[in-house]
Amino acid sequence: MKNRMISFICAAALAAACMIPGGTAFADTRKLWENGAQIGLDAGWQYADYSAIHTGAAVMYTARANRKDKIIAVNAGHGTSGGESVKTWCHPDKTPKVTGGSTAAGKTKATAVSSGMSFRDGTPERVVTLQMARIFRDQLLEAGYDVLMIRDGDDVQLDNIARTVISNNVADCHIALHWDGDSLNKDKGVYYMSVPDGLKKMEPVASHWQQHEALGDALIAGLQGQGMKVWGTNPLDADLTQTSYSTIPSVDIELGNQCSDHSDAVLQKEAAGLVAGVNAFFGFS
Repeated sequence: MKNRMISFICAAALAAACMIPGGTAFADTRKLWENGAQIGLDAGWQYADYSAIHTGAAVMYTARANRKDKIIAVNAGHGTSGGESVKTWCHPDKTPKVTGGSTAAGKTKATAVSSGMSFRDGTPERVVTLQMARIFRDQLLEAGYDVLMIRDGDDVQLDNIARTVISNNVADCHIALHWDGDSLNKDKGVYYMSVPDGLKKMEPVASHWQQHEALGDALIAGLQGQGMKVWGTNPLDADLTQTSYSTIPSVDIELGNQCSDHSDAVLQKEAAGLVAGVNAFFGFS
């Protein structure tokens, strides 16, 4: 029953995600991007003026075979030098945050891009998120998806708002890759960040939060299918800049914590699970 319910929710979310006001299919109006295209923030895009760091560019990779005509924005978390010294509005309506995190509840401005945590072996999270993004990209391309790599190197000068707005206008969904920095001495497992009730009446969240959570549910199911441990309290409500500005299905997926195994073998399995989740969300499995 749960799997059937997830499939139903994903189908409904997809139907909503493919439409813009007036009933026009989003894919009909989207530009066709060439492989290797560098895509920066267009100042005319909705919410672009909320970004403070936007001199960098995302990179498009296009599938060569088995094309699904879907673009997946893959966002390797962190990796913007100077991002912690800049603040941006938490919400488009400039209201305070409703949950804590890298920025405390009650604040109206958040760190533009945090530096992330370090794994127990000393590896910075930003290094592993990029490694994971590249593995995920390659598996998505093999599966026939085009991939918008939001961060394609060690550093990209795009804050969280710019990353989200570019994704909104180029991709069909936005998946940000992270690992949790907590105080545990064990691997907690995977989970995703869901939308707090306190944000569900604020636009654009009100129109899209169900899509975000349907995508998160699909990704977790895919990871479970690869034998990944799921955190017992998944999902976790979190007031994120990403979902506060997203107008496409969008999720922050936490692939473990600082104690997690981040070897290539494990990342390959996690990527396979995420691809399975993307397939389920878009109805390709």
